Amino acid sequence: GKALQAGTSHFLGQNFAKAFDVKFLNSEGKQEYVWATSWGVSTRLIGAVIMAHSDNNGLVLPPKIAPIQVVIVPIYRTDDERAMVCEHGNQIYTELKAKGISVKFDDRDTHKPGWKFAEYELKGVPIRIAIGPKDIENKTVEIARRDTLEKKSVNRNELMPHIEQLLIDIQANIYNKALNFRNINTHKVDSFESLKEKIENGGFYLVHWDGTSESEKIINDELKATIRCIPFDEPEELGKCIISGKPSNKRVIVAKSY
Repeated sequence: GKALQAGTSHFLGQNFAKAFDVKFLNSEGKQEYVWATSWGVSTRLIGAVIMAHSDNNGLVLPPKIAPIQVVIVPIYRTDDERAMVCEHGNQIYTELKAKGISVKFDDRDTHKPGWKFAEYELKGVPIRIAIGPKDIENKTVEIARRDTLEKKSVNRNELMPHIEQLLIDIQANIYNKALNFRNINTHKVDSFESLKEKIENGGFYLVHWDGTSESEKIINDELKATIRCIPFDEPEELGKCIISGKPSNKRVIVAKSY
């Protein structure tokens, strides 16, 4: 594992305001250079989601942010089968929409079902519903979940509560998988030599730091790594800085980044 810069905020002071002559009228009626901040989110967070959750088959999107949460793919051979299957598919579509679920019914006749399966797997749609004449006869539908690639048949009259719960389950599974990956790749290290040896294999390392830029610079220069953050939830713990040996009361996270 490597670190990735996600959402950040920066206090820019008045530097840019002075460079571009941006002023405002203060409460005393005098002009003053504006104070600026910068908030870096958007595309970098999208990149983080893609890198954290996806696999070799394409995107794996958490249901809460997926543009399409469920896709319905009809399966048929004849025009009569198409009419029957699409009627049932549209019923499912309407019911899911009424539940507030983002759903797409892909009734295009220009692509085969297998092509559509691969397309929506690549796009990371959390749930795929396939329905054909045999499913209608058996009063079932086939459900495929993107995160585990598992498939199962579900009774038609149980479909709505099943989909609602499955979206919750997929969200939790994706989160827990990523959290577990982070946890098993996070280690405590108490010496610079040990950090130097282990960090070449990736991962995140909790180390004691004396809070000085001098010690931080040694980490940057010699390991090509950085102090990523000071964890809020990390308990206070007396120790010695791995660089200077000076007292430290809390560990910080050191890692290499992409």
